[in-house]
Amino acid sequence: MTVKLGVPSKGRLMEETFDWFGARGVGLRRAGGDREYAGAVDGVEGVELVLLSAGEIPRELAAGRIHLGVTGTDLVREKLAAWDSRVQEIAPMGFGQADLIIAVPNLWVDVDTLDDLDAAAAAFRRTHGFRLRIATKYHRLIREFLKENGVADYQLVDSQGATEGTVKNETAEAVADITSTGETLRANHLKILSDGLVHRSQATLLKAYNAPWGKGEKATLARLLAQLGLDG
Repeated sequence: MTVKLGVPSKGRLMEETFDWFGARGVGLRRAGGDREYAGAVDGVEGVELVLLSAGEIPRELAAGRIHLGVTGTDLVREKLAAWDSRVQEIAPMGFGQADLIIAVPNLWVDVDTLDDLDAAAAAFRRTHGFRLRIATKYHRLIREFLKENGVADYQLVDSQGATEGTVKNETAEAVADITSTGETLRANHLKILSDGLVHRSQATLLKAYNAPWGKGEKATLARLLAQLGLDG
């Protein structure tokens, strides 16, 4: 029986995923040209490669349309409610590391913590008559994080482009975004709150609980994991 493995379809994540599997004796490759979304797997029988965008993979796993997938843990937690009841993290893969953080302007010298942000948000609303805006693509994760830390009087605004530029463009007062080096934040005169780390993400091999796991699929999974040097 075929086990479907979904991996990112382009960019560095795809290349590093191919390299990670290849280093463990499982070859992943496109079946056609660069614009083709079909793939092939060498080294293990019964595994089918499915090329998807990194953002699609959590939903395809949750729906059970693919058995395994590689994507960032930030995307899994953002796109899937009760994610750990829908997918299992089999193995962190050691690449694609990035931190989801909350950052504010450097000029806010009195705002260094989430408690400070809460106080600033209350003052902002009193002064301006509307809630402090935080630009992000990660609405679920940021809302849950701020609720857990008692921050109120804010509103999340969707960021479709460069999130860090929203403060300079005056469409938001703060940002919540993924960063790996912090260079873009510094270039936009933003600082990370001292307790503003929301999630530390990396590429991870995931298993879908809801996929069809018959005897054949389980046997194929066992062979794949053994080749990769992983436990089931």
